[in-house]
Amino acid sequence: MTAHTHLPLIDMAGVREGDPAAVARAGEAIRKACGETGFFYIINHGVPQPVIDTAMAAAKTFFAYPADVKRQVAVNKRHRGWHALGGALMYEATKPDFKEFFSMGLELPEYDPCVLAGEALRGPNQWPDFMPELRMALEAYYEEIGLAGADLLKAVAVGLGIEPGFFEPKYGKRLQRTQMVYYPPHPPMAETDQFGVAPHTDYGCITLLYQDNSGGLQVRELGSNRWIDATPVEGSLVVNVGDLLARWSNDRFRSTLHRVINKSGHERYSIATFYDPTYGAMVDPCDLGIDAATSLYPPVAAGDYILKRIDDSMAYRKKAQ
Repeated sequence: MTAHTHLPLIDMAGVREGDPAAVARAGEAIRKACGETGFFYIINHGVPQPVIDTAMAAAKTFFAYPADVKRQVAVNKRHRGWHALGGALMYEATKPDFKEFFSMGLELPEYDPCVLAGEALRGPNQWPDFMPELRMALEAYYEEIGLAGADLLKAVAVGLGIEPGFFEPKYGKRLQRTQMVYYPPHPPMAETDQFGVAPHTDYGCITLLYQDNSGGLQVRELGSNRWIDATPVEGSLVVNVGDLLARWSNDRFRSTLHRVINKSGHERYSIATFYDPTYGAMVDPCDLGIDAATSLYPPVAAGDYILKRIDDSMAYRKKAQ
């Protein structure tokens, strides 16, 4: 892997341990990165490499199965399971994304109060009988990346000038979604409007991405509107601001357009985690010290906003509507 050249690299060492100096240092670096690009790398993030390696190996095994086999865990109304090639169309895109993915979330039983109340996107995950080891691999990754997300939000809060623990009560029953993503090699004769993932901003609060060394992730630089490469950096996660955090911060933090074009000539794999609050958490700039007269956004429930964006971009949900 080659070193990055455009996006900041932020060291999270000491944040999980609660070292005030470490949290302050990371918070200032995040404030600068989120105000300028909305994208950055983190290192010393606390996710054990063996957990990452096991999850990535599981992704390669899962996506190698034939479509008829993977269809046994086809995506359901809870947005859990396998999404086939061509199932996602980003807003303003002219062609579906050239990717497959498998999505999981917080494991909740059918008798959980949120599930019984009909809260969207909630419930048990779909796990394939044909690959029982997938559950253990992804659940371990899900928990570890969730801890990294919680650490990150402490520094985000400090960067916004609020208490490090501000976000914690908003995540009591988090709407965290983790996705294994598979990108076939980009078709050599593809038209210019064909993407692995078309240009878009993420829907939620923050995204933590582990990518292999294929490259292909690009970010639109805010100042120049140029597309720059988010080159893979050894031992790092790529982090970006989602629309909810942009709203919460009253646009002090930027939710930035990004896309994927897999021109490596071989398969590309990544694991994306959308680390988002509990469904009913209210996202209101006024809670972060913004005066109501200068607030750019009305309060919105986190889950309602995310659900609307998923409904707008996923073919299976449009058919259901």
